[in-house]
Amino acid sequence: MKGLRAYLIIGGALLIVYLIAEFNRPKPIDWTVSLSSKDKIPYGTYILQDRLNDIFPGDTIVPYRKPVYNVIADDSIKQSSYIIICHDIEFSKPDYNQLEKYLKQGNDVFIAAEDFGTLFEKNLSITTDAENYFKFTRDYGMPVNFVSPYLDPKKTYTAGKGMGDIYFSKFDTTKAVVLGKDIKHKANFIKYAFGKGSLYLLADPKFFSNYSLLKPQGAAYAAAALSFIKSTKKITLDQYYTQGSEENDSPMRVFLSHPELEWAYYIAIFSLIIFVLYEIKRRQRIIPVIEPLGNSTLEFVNVVGQLYYEKRNNDNIAKKQVLYLLSYLRDEYHLKTNKLDKEFIEILTAKLGLTPDFANDFVEYLHYINVQDHINDKELIHLNKLIEQFYIQSR
Repeated sequence: MKGLRAYLIIGGALLIVYLIAEFNRPKPIDWTVSLSSKDKIPYGTYILQDRLNDIFPGDTIVPYRKPVYNVIADDSIKQSSYIIICHDIEFSKPDYNQLEKYLKQGNDVFIAAEDFGTLFEKNLSITTDAENYFKFTRDYGMPVNFVSPYLDPKKTYTAGKGMGDIYFSKFDTTKAVVLGKDIKHKANFIKYAFGKGSLYLLADPKFFSNYSLLKPQGAAYAAAALSFIKSTKKITLDQYYTQGSEENDSPMRVFLSHPELEWAYYIAIFSLIIFVLYEIKRRQRIIPVIEPLGNSTLEFVNVVGQLYYEKRNNDNIAKKQVLYLLSYLRDEYHLKTNKLDKEFIEILTAKLGLTPDFANDFVEYLHYINVQDHINDKELIHLNKLIEQFYIQSR
């Protein structure tokens, strides 16, 4: 037990030291491209959701964490614009069909992603690729600009950290309208018309990240790109393709999203496994099971009864029954049994509640048994019945 206590103390001390060191260690910058509105890391989109009303003043921003079909199939989602910012997107067929219907009803959809999935490639003939430009673009980014007549085509935007290096390597030039290009004149922002609505596709979602929006050129580019959407009273902001469904927000998922808590969890599990393996070894021999002694009273009575029955010793049985009865009266009721006279009969009647006639017959038969030298079976049975009747009346 002492060894186990020392092990637990040492393990606990090491865990505490590790947690203190991790808590005080400077946190490295997380460059993960999450594009989640919950994340304040460089490539999260917390600022976009927080400041989206600056681009659409007076509009209601409603975030959804459901697939496209579940959102726009709702009758209440009418006369609105839909914004999706994610790394990659893969629509199901019902999602895509519902999106087309939504667009043809006069709504606008803006999607910024690096990969638009198989249905977009099949139906709109679009694919994306990464620009293999000069090395400095990884730090400063690829300059991009708009080609719309409503914006200055000579003005370029650079947000930094490799932004702008994704472009559309293939798209249907007969249906798509190019709205933006990079410095090598490759389209990165296009538009498709669907009935009264428009589908806007931008090939680099990092332009809407926190890192980009904190830079003047990055913020200006994001605002200009989103300004192509019609002004509506409601803006639907997708969070499903970056955060998943609301049903997936389990406590463990949140717990494991923080590196310090994740490592603490793994260390605790590892320590528990070691403890279990250590405790597998038994500390003492197996204690044998000792069966308790059985109650042999009934067997003894059967043996004695069988013995008396075989010998037919009715005299002995009858007199032992009388002796046992008198002993019972002395122990239980404190009666004197040396004289079975009229006074004794009166006491039985008064104290035990026996009827006078039965008490008189009962005592007389006890006298009879005591003076007999030989008792037959009928007399023994009669005595037994009287004793049973005595117990019944005296209760």
